[in-house]
Amino acid sequence: MTSNVNRRDVIRGVGAAGIVGLAGCSSNGGGDDTTTSGTTTASGARTLKQGVLLPTTGGLADLGVPINNGAILPRILLEGETDFTLDFSEQDTQTEANAAQSAAQTLRNSGYPAVTGAASSEVTIAVAKNVFIPSGMVGCSPASTSPAITDLEDSGLIYRTPPTDALQGEVLASVAMDRLDASTAATMYVNNSYGQLLSDSFSSAFSDNGGEMLQQVSFQKAQSSYTSRLSQALSDDPGAIVVIGYPESGKQLFRDFYTDFDSDIPILVTDGLRSASLPSDVGNDMSNVTGTAPLAAGPGTEYFTEQFQSEFGNEPGVFTSQAFDATAVCLLANAAAGENDGAAIAQEMQAVANPGGETVTPSTLADGLEMAAEGTEIQYEGASSAVDFDENGDLKAATYEYFGFESGGGIETIDEIKYTA
Repeated sequence: MTSNVNRRDVIRGVGAAGIVGLAGCSSNGGGDDTTTSGTTTASGARTLKQGVLLPTTGGLADLGVPINNGAILPRILLEGETDFTLDFSEQDTQTEANAAQSAAQTLRNSGYPAVTGAASSEVTIAVAKNVFIPSGMVGCSPASTSPAITDLEDSGLIYRTPPTDALQGEVLASVAMDRLDASTAATMYVNNSYGQLLSDSFSSAFSDNGGEMLQQVSFQKAQSSYTSRLSQALSDDPGAIVVIGYPESGKQLFRDFYTDFDSDIPILVTDGLRSASLPSDVGNDMSNVTGTAPLAAGPGTEYFTEQFQSEFGNEPGVFTSQAFDATAVCLLANAAAGENDGAAIAQEMQAVANPGGETVTPSTLADGLEMAAEGTEIQYEGASSAVDFDENGDLKAATYEYFGFESGGGIETIDEIKYTA
């Protein structure tokens, strides 16, 4: 198989020792949720081990549960369709770095060489630095967008299927100026890597295009009141405010805003606050709030949406298609590698995803595993995007959704914005 590896050339010599021998460990790491499917015959007579490390409780639970569903959907769809045995273990990050690292260690100790996760950028960075990279494990996040992940010294082990916020900051600035007609702006951001770097990305792009940044105001998660932080952000009467956070904090922040401040000012939110239940949780239709988020616009979007609805009974949400793709690419890379070894899998991540070879989509994933195992050159084109990785494990291009909240509940797509790095 032709392998476009770039920085991946060093992988087999770095970090492999941390994963050697783990594949023989027990697949049940002390109470984790492990599921197997398939048979063990023909060319697929081996097990593909895949961890899932996502927030099903904590500040991102509203988004994390459906993202987790997206991550395990490949296993469900492959059941009975492949000769591979699929061994999955699902772990909850609790949207906290310490809990996530403990869960990641459970995956490591149980021999899972590749993991779909984490979600929060802050959590992904902590898990990558302290567990994945030292242990030689592949991590492929479906939701972490912080630009800080790009520059991790990761030995080629860390990937992600959503675009970096270096892109989203430019999209937000364009929306603020061109659609909201704002010449001045302020940001409110959750005080972590995701919030700070996306605020900085927006501020830089907004200023570069002639806008004036008035305030960048940080806030802590899960506070009982955000009135003082809102007062600071609104003090200079900005033309628009960008709010970067998560639903748990967003509920209280917007309750305080609509209770104590002018509700007509345009507000932009980001993917972390794209929750269909937010208006009902806040008690306001939030008609002045719009936002941007990575959009599912890959060749397999329609198939993914149909299967997600059929299996889980609701519409897929933000980052659910990216979660499907993260798992799919890891499985294909594992099949191509021929072993449950993180370094070997990492070396195949670009090779099975980037252009060149037979096209594999979500609907032909079972055939793709067979081809990858046989050494056929393939390229995965996914539910969220074409999944074309650059040398840093980031996507080269993305499509964003410009969305609003519907008065009766739900999310309305106002427009689609294509962006290429």
